[in-house]
Amino acid sequence: MPRALVATGMELEYDSFGSPDDPTLLLVMGFTAQMIQWDEKFCQLLADTGLHVVRFDNRDCGLSSKLDGVTVDVGAVMTAAFSGGELPPVPYTLSDMAADAIGLLDHLGVERAHIMGASMGGMIVQTMAIEHPTRVRSLTSVMSTTGDPTVGQAAPEVLGVLLSPPATTRESYIEESPKWMAWQSKRYRDAERTKALAAIGYDRSNYGEGGPRQMAAIVSSGDRTERLRQLDVPALVIHGRDDTLITPSGGFATADAIPGAHLLYLADMGHDIPEPLWPRFVDAVVTHIRLA
Repeated sequence: MPRALVATGMELEYDSFGSPDDPTLLLVMGFTAQMIQWDEKFCQLLADTGLHVVRFDNRDCGLSSKLDGVTVDVGAVMTAAFSGGELPPVPYTLSDMAADAIGLLDHLGVERAHIMGASMGGMIVQTMAIEHPTRVRSLTSVMSTTGDPTVGQAAPEVLGVLLSPPATTRESYIEESPKWMAWQSKRYRDAERTKALAAIGYDRSNYGEGGPRQMAAIVSSGDRTERLRQLDVPALVIHGRDDTLITPSGGFATADAIPGAHLLYLADMGHDIPEPLWPRFVDAVVTHIRLA
């Protein structure tokens, strides 16, 4: 797969679907999630509608650049953020991750792109639209939130899974992966498929060290609500009723904040994009892009 050295100094692993002559849709994945979480068949469905679809690994994840050995006290960052105190230094913020994505567009020679992000990726594309508005043709924020700590809070039992100690071996990583079903779409949960995907992800890149740095970036970047109110970009917000990791109030708050945003609220969707929902999902995104 190709790699791009971008202006922030990061090397980003990426690939694409469809013709570069078509409008570009940049896909941004979430917390510690590799670009392969955007399933190839899902990407191809989007490309088949006449889009140039690009997915990539965020910094500190997958096959992109990693800040090996750089430490951060996530607990101290969270305490400061939620108490209003002075934030300790962090290795990077969502603004830096947004700048990575803009750098990838530069590398591809794309002046303006449609952008879609899931979870933390939704936070990144929101930040792209806020800080780089001339580069954004349309925005789609999926299962994400505004950074306001009073909305989108994870269910307690899900937080316990998210923050549990990482598996130490390939075997334990795969065997423990069904715990992720705590936030998956209830109707479409499949333990064996979850294990199979865990094996693929582990073999491609298992990098737990990046998690604390990405979490620090999320928390230290604060509440985007007032800046989202200033956006002038066609926006679609997609959220699932079954999402227990970023609960629906996060999606509602995002749609409320962005002027003119449309909200697609899917009854059978959790904190994932299961294949049975792809046709409706793709139709909504492509319609949004065409109207933009």
